[in-house]
This record gives sequence, C-alpha cells and structure tokens, in this order.
Amino acid sequence: MAYATLDDLKGRLDWTLDEDELRIAATALEDASDMAATYGREWAVDSAPRMVRTLVLKAASRYMRNPGGYTQSRAGDETLAWNDEAGENAGTVYFAREEQDLLAELAGRRPGLTSVPITAWGTNLRRPYRAGAKGPTGDGCVPVDYGGDPFPLYDDAESPW
Repeated sequence: MAYATLDDLKGRLDWTLDEDELRIAATALEDASDMAATYGREWAVDSAPRMVRTLVLKAASRYMRNPGGYTQSRAGDETLAWNDEAGENAGTVYFAREEQDLLAELAGRRPGLTSVPITAWGTNLRRPYRAGAKGPTGDGCVPVDYGGDPFPLYDDAESPW
C-alpha cells in the first residue's frame, strides 16, 4: 500500500542500491506511506494527491541517505552527533512538522479558527429566519432601518429589540 514505488525512490538516490538496501528502501516506503495515512488520511493509492507521493519519497530518501540520522561525523576520534530537531525520529523514517501539517491540509483537516453560533442561557428560540419576511413577526427577525430584509435575531414578542 505504498504511495510511491521502489523505482521512484531509486530515481531520487544517486547510487545503485544493493540487495539489502533494496529491502530497506521498500520498508522505508511502506513506513512513510503508513505515516502519510496517519498524518493525512488513508487515500486510495491510485487517487492520492501527487504531493503525498512527493512527501513519501522525500521522507524515504532522507532516511536512505542518512539511516543513522547523523548531523555530524568525523573520522578522527570517531565523533558522531545527532540534531535535536529530529529528536526521537533520528535514524527513522519521519515527516518534519511542516510535512505533517501539509499532509493534514491535503486530507482536508485545516487547523485554525471557526465560528460557532451561541445563544444566551434560557433563550426562547423561535422559528428560524425566512427570506422575504418583514418586521418583528415572531419568526426570529428584527426590522432594519435601511428597508432591507429583516435581520435574523431572536426577537421579543413585546419589543423588536
């Protein structure tokens, strides 16, 4: 159920993969595809957005180029270092925070603000607004000064305000 093929990944790497590397690359593609479905949604392989394929290939090729997740390596005194940015993901197939956000957006899950209608406690909800209704008719609308359609606001039977 990989969103990209092994041939696609081979095209992004600048060396010929041996037998062990081919096995690791296939597993990396599966892992990246599983994570793409987790951060985004489970798309059908043939109808997934192209960007999902791109992100899967990017994560898998990042892993294949640097399976240990090193950010620094020295031959003398054998110094190795990892970057805190990757954190616990160093040495694994992972998506960066921006890539995770992009997958969520591709899946239609956009974080942000939304408006939610609220009413005061004990409000007597009347019939909803009807287009074309005029005046405080008990239908949940109040008149407007400019002569247009009434404004949908829960009115009072004694006073329009």
